[in-house]
Amino acid sequence: MISYNTKDWFTFIFRFHKADTFRQLLPLIIAICIYSGIIAWLELQYWQLSEKSYVRNLPVMHSLLGFAISMLLVFRTNTAYDRWWEGRKLWGSLVNNSRNLAMKLGAMLPETDTTHRSFFRKAIPAYAFALHNHLHKEKTRIELFEDDEHHHLFKQIDHGKHVPNQTAQLLYRYVQQLHSENKITAEQLLFINAELQSFTDVCGACERIKNTTIPFSYSVFIKKFIFFYVMTLPFGFVFQLGFYVVPVVAFIFYVLASLELIAEEIEDPFSGDQNDIPTEILSQNIHRQVAELL
Repeated sequence: MISYNTKDWFTFIFRFHKADTFRQLLPLIIAICIYSGIIAWLELQYWQLSEKSYVRNLPVMHSLLGFAISMLLVFRTNTAYDRWWEGRKLWGSLVNNSRNLAMKLGAMLPETDTTHRSFFRKAIPAYAFALHNHLHKEKTRIELFEDDEHHHLFKQIDHGKHVPNQTAQLLYRYVQQLHSENKITAEQLLFINAELQSFTDVCGACERIKNTTIPFSYSVFIKKFIFFYVMTLPFGFVFQLGFYVVPVVAFIFYVLASLELIAEEIEDPFSGDQNDIPTEILSQNIHRQVAELL
């Protein structure tokens, strides 16, 4: 009987969703097949090169370069994944700090103080949504404050400027106002300062990932390396494989190019692709959990 995991394997192998590299590379794979077929026909049928031809020794070059290209692709993929994982950890930190801030404020503010609780219930997730839209270059939404008594505060934010910074500043001002009104003590103000400061720290780290791209020359070199490596494969391997060199070269190109494509997709975890960090879902989770805590 086929286990659940085995069925998953077959599902992933034979299903080509829109994020799959096979669909993206299909035109190039077809071109590689045509190119390899032409080279095989020329060497075997037209030029009729003998087994004594020096072209037969080209696989020696490929075996030497194979180690170099594999090391480059491993380093490229690891570097891209490190950026993706760092972004995920930052948003995990934002989720936890939002919960901690909501729990601390929930303990400080009386349950009868619905006005101040309502502000923080909306303002804390508003920062997460603002950061999500800032990283994705989208207009910040203000639905959280629509038809709310604090709507006038959020309307003061200039959407042409850095919205997450202004949202964090709004939180600081409101907390300082509570301290001035003796709603919270100086010790309590220090008690929640770490969570308030962490919002801007997370934003700055996410911006560093977003705005610092992999050096262009490095990315271009790998693409050129893969291209010339694959383009020279049919010349030497055709003597051992004949016309079977066509699917073999196409498969090698698919593997090498897919690794480069995957690295390109995950190196920017905030670009909105399917493989990116689900920041909007995380923002919605913050909204729901903060509402429960306050």
